Amino acid sequence: MPDLDRFLALALHWATQTDLKDWALVLLSPLFFLTVMLEWLHFRRADKQGSKPIYELRDSLDSMTLGGVYTFLDVLIVITLVLPAMMWAHQHRLATIDITPWSFAALYLGVEFCYYGFHRASHRIRWFWCAHVVHHASEHMNFTTAMRQSWLYSFAGNWLFYTPMVLIGFEPRWVLFALSLNLAYQFFVHTQWVDKLPAPIEFIFNTPSHHRAHHGRNPRYIDKNYGGTLIVFDRLFGTFVEETETPDYGLVRQVHSHNPIWLTIHEWVAMVRDMLRPGPLNQRLKHLWAPPEWERVAATRDNPPHAPERSSRPHHATRP
Repeated sequence: MPDLDRFLALALHWATQTDLKDWALVLLSPLFFLTVMLEWLHFRRADKQGSKPIYELRDSLDSMTLGGVYTFLDVLIVITLVLPAMMWAHQHRLATIDITPWSFAALYLGVEFCYYGFHRASHRIRWFWCAHVVHHASEHMNFTTAMRQSWLYSFAGNWLFYTPMVLIGFEPRWVLFALSLNLAYQFFVHTQWVDKLPAPIEFIFNTPSHHRAHHGRNPRYIDKNYGGTLIVFDRLFGTFVEETETPDYGLVRQVHSHNPIWLTIHEWVAMVRDMLRPGPLNQRLKHLWAPPEWERVAATRDNPPHAPERSSRPHHATRP
């Protein structure tokens, strides 16, 4: 099997040729944890005054557990699978683009556009929502919420959205480095500490205000504000909404569990169960690519997004 041997050789090559770019998010972890501590200290007084707490210990531990395992798995999978696959794509590139300050700026903008596509697909295609739902399961908004990530992102194929930048001609490691910087920026928009920023910043960039709206389960906020660093693509493509009412964080049908495995797989289980229900094959398979709220039962056509009606679905359960 020469193709398999070649792929394994590529994986071994990239695993032994790692550099600091591959570890950007890991190297930034101390900064992330310091920011969490500062935010927690800032909100301690407000939490003691009887308002809804910004931090809840068990919720934050869930987020950090999910984030810690995600970081380990992501580095492992990127080095052994994603980089070799992207390198294969790079061998079939349309051109070769060397990295300069200007070309990196173009790369970052391209990765931002790819992220917008990935993020929008993660809300409107159930296969991708099965992974992304993990990030929206917290009913709190603080910096630990940014750490709440699915262990199955790579399995779902999130990295495929950035492959076009490789095919254009950018070296895979630079594409993933630009993505790491984008994700690092996004960590800092998961907060209630910062109110609205000056209008020019709010107009161009994804800000804490915009991202609070994105995490709200209020009807007007669902499936809005997909940007990573920028908010311009949301404005261009009609998915922008301004934060005008206090967001109610979490899922429309909330998952009441602290089991990290169940938090990771509950929507996959729900999707498979939907596909196993009797019916025409094309309708059963449609659960893979239809929006998360889509159902084959006509009576559920008025369901709100991400809120299938049937109470028997496993992600309605109070425990796994």
